[in-house]
Amino acid sequence: MESIANVLALRYASSAMRDIWSPRGRVLLEREFWIAVLKAQHDLGLPVPSEAIADYERVKDQIDLDSIRQREQVTRHDVKARIDEFCALAGHEHIHKGLTSRDLTECVEQLQIYRALELARVKAVAALVAISKRAGEYKNVLLTARTHNTPAQLTTVGKRWAMFGEEMLLALEALDHLIERFPCRGLKGAVGTQLDQLTLFRGDAAKVVQLEGRLLTHLGISRALMAPGQVYPRSLDFEVVSMLYLLGSGPSSFAKTMRLMAGYELAGEGFAIGQVGSSAMPHKMNSRSCERLNGLHVVLRGYVTMAEGLAGDQWNEGDVSCSVVRRVMLPDGFFAFDGLIETFLTILQQMEVNTAVVERELRNYLPFLSTTTVLMEAVKAGVGRELAHDVIREHAVATARDMRAGKLRENDLFQRLAGDPRLGLDIATLERLGREARTHAGAAGAQVDRFVRAVLPWRERFPASSSLKPEPIL
Repeated sequence: MESIANVLALRYASSAMRDIWSPRGRVLLEREFWIAVLKAQHDLGLPVPSEAIADYERVKDQIDLDSIRQREQVTRHDVKARIDEFCALAGHEHIHKGLTSRDLTECVEQLQIYRALELARVKAVAALVAISKRAGEYKNVLLTARTHNTPAQLTTVGKRWAMFGEEMLLALEALDHLIERFPCRGLKGAVGTQLDQLTLFRGDAAKVVQLEGRLLTHLGISRALMAPGQVYPRSLDFEVVSMLYLLGSGPSSFAKTMRLMAGYELAGEGFAIGQVGSSAMPHKMNSRSCERLNGLHVVLRGYVTMAEGLAGDQWNEGDVSCSVVRRVMLPDGFFAFDGLIETFLTILQQMEVNTAVVERELRNYLPFLSTTTVLMEAVKAGVGRELAHDVIREHAVATARDMRAGKLRENDLFQRLAGDPRLGLDIATLERLGREARTHAGAAGAQVDRFVRAVLPWRERFPASSSLKPEPIL
C-alpha cells in the first residue's frame, strides 16, 4: 500500500525534532532503557549475566520495524512485540524483569517529551535573540500605531517587535520552570506500588529506591513522582501541550500583525528569488510564511483541546483509553510547534521594513496621532477637558471623511483646529506640537532597550541559540 506521510513531521518540523519522535528512535530509547535497568539490577545483586547485558548492547541498533510490526499483529500488544524482538536478537530473556508496560512506555515517552522541551527552549531563545536584534535595529523608526486596526498614537517599529517578543519571553520563563520541575513516573509497577521490584529484591526497599535513582540518572530527569498509579497524571501532558501553545502565541500575534502590515506595504516577510505569490497574479508577494505560522498555531490549539480531554479523566490507577490520543497529540503537538518556530526564525531572518512607506503613512496621519497631546495642551490653557475633546473629535472626523472622499491632498486638521476659537490654540502652537511629536514616541525606545537587556541572560545561558539557523522551509 502507498504510505501516507505525516504532514506535520515531513513538511514542517525540523530533522532534530523528527529524530526525537521517530519510530526507530523510540525503539532505540526503549532498548537503552531496558539495558540501563538491567545493568542497575545486575549491580544491585540480581542474577543477570554480564554476557547477556553485552549481547543486548551488541544488537540494540539492529532495528527492524517491519519485524516488530509482524510480531504485534500476533500479540496485539506493542510492548510484548518489542520485548520478543529484542530478546530474539540478543538470544536472552533478561530484560523487563519486574516491569510492566507502563514502566517502559511512560518513562520513555516522558524522556521524549523532556528532550523535545529542551529543544523547544533552545529554539525559543534563538527566536528571542533574533527578534531582540530586530527590535534594536528599528527601535527609533517611528510608526503609526494601531488599535482596533485604526491609527492611534505614535510608536516605533522596534517597540512593536519588542511587544510580541516580551510575550514569548514570559512563556519561555514558564517553560524553563516546567523543565526544571518536570517529574518522571519512574519504576512503579502495574498499579504504582512497586510490588514486583520489591519481590525481585526480596523486600529490600533501599535497593528499589537505588534502582529508580539509577534510572533517573540514565534519563537525565531529576525527580520522580512519589505515588502515581499505572500512569502519570495526564494533566502533565496538558501542561506540556499548553506550554507549546503559549510559546507560539507571541510569534502568532507577530505573524498576524506582519500580514496586516504587508497589506499596507509597510513591511514584508521577505520574498525569495524565483518565489511565486500567485499562479494567476504575477505581482502578488503574499505573506505565506506568516499565514503558515498562524495556521500551525491553530493546529496547536487543537492538541490543547485533546490534552484537556485527558486531564482529570483517569479511571482508578489507569487504563489505555488515553493511548490513541497521546500517540497523535504528543509527537504532532511538538511537530506543529517546531514547524511554527522554524517558520518564525525564517521570517525574522528574511523580513523587511519598508521605511519609505512607513514615513509616508506617518506624515499622512501625524495630525491625528497628535490629538491626545493637543488635548492636554488645550486643558493646560484652561479649556474644559470634555469640550476640548468634543472640538478635536468633530474636526478629526470631518477631516478623515474628507480625506477618504478624495477632497484633500494633505491632512489639514491643524488648520481646522486653529480656526476654531473654542479650542484657543493657534496654528504655530499646533504645528509645534506636530513637530515635537515626530521627535519621540513616549518611552518606546527605553522599553525596547529593557527588552533587549532581558534577552541577554538567555543568550548567554544558551550560547548555541545565537548561531542556530532554521532549516530551509518549503
